[in-house]
Amino acid sequence: MLVSALLTSVGINSGLCVLFFTLYSILKKQPSNYDVYIPRLLVDGTSKRRSHFNLERLIPSPGWVRRAWNLSEEELLSSSGLDAVVFMRIITFSLKVFLVAGIIGIFVLLPVNCTGDQLQDIDLVDISNNSLDVFSISNVNSGSKRLWAHFCAVYIITIFVCYLLYYEYKYVSSKRIAYFHSSKPQPHQFTILVRGIPVSVGSSISDSIQSFFTEYHPSTYLSHMVVRRTNKLRALINDAKKLYRRIIHLQSSPTQNKYRPGNCFGLFGHKVDIVDQYEKKLEDIQENVRLGQSEVSLAGEEIPAAFVSFTSRYGAAIAFHLRQSINPIQWVTEQAPEPNDVYWPFFSSSFMRRWICKLVVVVACILLTILFLIPVVFVQGLTNLSQLEVLFPFLKSVLTITFVSEVITGYLPSLILMLFLKMVPPIMELLSSIQGYISHSGIEKSACDKVLWFTIWNIFFATAFSGSVLYQVSIVLDPKNIPAKLAVAVPAQASFFIAYVVTSGWTSTASELFRLVPFLWSLIRKPCTRSTDDELEVPSIPYHRDIPRLLFFGLLGITYFFLAPLILPFLLLYFCFGYIVYRNQFINVYAPKYETAGKFWPIVHNSMIFSLVLMHAIAVGIFTLKKLSLATTLIFPLPVLTLLFNEYCRKRFLPIFTAYSAETLIKKDRDDQNDAAMAEFFDKLVTAYQDPALMPIQLSANPDSLNSPLLSST
Repeated sequence: MLVSALLTSVGINSGLCVLFFTLYSILKKQPSNYDVYIPRLLVDGTSKRRSHFNLERLIPSPGWVRRAWNLSEEELLSSSGLDAVVFMRIITFSLKVFLVAGIIGIFVLLPVNCTGDQLQDIDLVDISNNSLDVFSISNVNSGSKRLWAHFCAVYIITIFVCYLLYYEYKYVSSKRIAYFHSSKPQPHQFTILVRGIPVSVGSSISDSIQSFFTEYHPSTYLSHMVVRRTNKLRALINDAKKLYRRIIHLQSSPTQNKYRPGNCFGLFGHKVDIVDQYEKKLEDIQENVRLGQSEVSLAGEEIPAAFVSFTSRYGAAIAFHLRQSINPIQWVTEQAPEPNDVYWPFFSSSFMRRWICKLVVVVACILLTILFLIPVVFVQGLTNLSQLEVLFPFLKSVLTITFVSEVITGYLPSLILMLFLKMVPPIMELLSSIQGYISHSGIEKSACDKVLWFTIWNIFFATAFSGSVLYQVSIVLDPKNIPAKLAVAVPAQASFFIAYVVTSGWTSTASELFRLVPFLWSLIRKPCTRSTDDELEVPSIPYHRDIPRLLFFGLLGITYFFLAPLILPFLLLYFCFGYIVYRNQFINVYAPKYETAGKFWPIVHNSMIFSLVLMHAIAVGIFTLKKLSLATTLIFPLPVLTLLFNEYCRKRFLPIFTAYSAETLIKKDRDDQNDAAMAEFFDKLVTAYQDPALMPIQLSANPDSLNSPLLSST
């Protein structure tokens, strides 16, 4: 009876459908006849879709769970890259942490909390109408020796998490170096991007590059590719591809009406062949593209930026790390991304425009953070029935219904917050794209940082403080009082965050397995776009959306494990589901578009360190409020030691993620000296970074279509 009431108090009765949805997902195979769940039969980045309907794949079966469980790390590395391995290491790291924390929290701290009598006014029989404070540290008497169990738990988890962080950082670093040694020669390993190229009178940018690098890097310089303004060309090429898909759709649909009246707004008159009109329009666009490519090839369309390639990785690294000019804003170098990772639209912007865009992005992030406080405050208002009855007296009779009150206070607030939060990753990705990054991976990494800290601030801090002091006039932000305020505010939101883990965590896992949103979007999009391509682009996992979610749940688990350990079983279930589901997605759904070689791990490490320090700050406030001064004093060394540990890891491992060492580069170059294929590789390297807008248009993703005429007569 107590357990049932407990689940009711956090809105789990309303969320049982979420658990059922997730469990059904765990036993379900993906239907392959839709473009949201297709086996990754890759052909040049596309996936062949089966045209027949297979009922067997819609019948629940645990077979895919076995395949996902048996997937080895080496198989995952070979199929999805090191970034996928790092992503799964985040989940396994969290499972290890919360398994140990769960044992301590559930079997040690929870009984200590429940047997306290600090909150004597809590009625265990009617606990569904009360908070979860009886299961939290708030129920332990002030000054009680039982609080030393929480003190020891904080120390144990801090030591254990730091040990795991060191081990994982070391492991991922070694995998990154091993991945580099085992990889074939890649264009980005031999290439750098050079900006701020000065041009003398009477010469072109290309001439300046040739003259500079043959003089200062004569033994390693190979070639260069000047970046040109191609924004208009890209727009024309996109129009041509859309028109080509529409022609193919009309030609492949025998029931499609291919004729329409040719005058008076299409109401009457002689019929005109639509396909013929589209083909003529496509020919005009292609001619405009060819003319545009000829114009862009002129020196006047050059941008003072270029990809410069070298004959060795070590030569490229020297050119990258050394300042090339006395003037620090000229001949500025940075690492080149992979050719398919280059984000071409932002190359046309000047230095001043990039600087202004960065300032605009900072202002936009601040405004978005402020605006997001509106739904946070609204959501927290839903958690207090008495305040709702005051604000909306006409709902008083409805709010007295048990089921309605449980849904509104337990399930609805976190659901609304989750829906608002789904808009954040695309917005942050858009803001990062105008910030000046030259690669899609750089944009996604920046967006991952933004989404993570936005989530921590707006979901954790804003929810905690608005929930506890929502109806107070103001909050005095005195740094000295922050631990005490956290100690009061954070435990009060335990029930909300448990419900948030259920609604956001479990639902997102089930949604990831079903890919319900992409499925519905494809059903809506196809009739509007008239797209019937037999080949589909295989999606890549949105790291900027999923990594912040995992890390935020990690923060909730670390900060709440000694305050309200009841959250730990829900987090463990989430990470267990996620472990199986995401392994399956890497096997059957996602394919990497680019590779950062594990550069997301420093974000994970920094987030975990922040979570530990935050836990220490809350512990200081808690033990101060509980009048255990000795414990408060003994906690103070923990954040200091944690930050010193973080500084050691930053010095020891972070440089490996910034650049490869000379030892690594020279060894790899020597291994390639006797490789006969290197001559062919260098021939391809000369044109590897050519702008796709300057290449011949390939409107069909099917290689066989290159052997047939582009336009066929009807």
